[in-house]
Amino acid sequence: MTTAFTQTAFSKAPANPQLPTLPTGWPIGSYASYQEAQKAVDHLAGSDFPVTDVTIVGVEPMLVERVAGKLSWKKVLSNAAMSGLWLGLMLGILLSLFVAGAGVLPILIGLVGGLVFNVALAAAGYAATRGKRDYISHSQLVARRYDVLSQPRNAERGRELLANLAARAALNS
Repeated sequence: MTTAFTQTAFSKAPANPQLPTLPTGWPIGSYASYQEAQKAVDHLAGSDFPVTDVTIVGVEPMLVERVAGKLSWKKVLSNAAMSGLWLGLMLGILLSLFVAGAGVLPILIGLVGGLVFNVALAAAGYAATRGKRDYISHSQLVARRYDVLSQPRNAERGRELLANLAARAALNS
């Protein structure tokens, strides 16, 4: 790989930039799941393959939102109350460490303050949705397939190693 693809001739920029960049290399394997691609790269690493030349690329990314449950005022306020009590307890204990002879008063103030503040904030947030999002969900970025790429200097060897892994897996199944 030339320096034109890793850094400019006039800068001291790192070879692994922090800005998003397109992957480079030749495909040496393609897998239906990320776990299979990880297993392939692990096999390469165990075979003394230079894995610093390897990239796993998720092709055709999708944002998948899995619905976990229904929201209601009771759930929103009870979860906010529990969370607020924990936050208030932590702040109250921290405050009581710095106020000598205050007893449990800072802890009680922290509990009440955390409860009231968190319940009010959660109620305002839930009321703002006006029933347009009455469910809890978790989002995940997934891909239809995962390609393993290698820099051209090692691509042929990588293909051979992964073909051997696939052949062994086929024999064992």
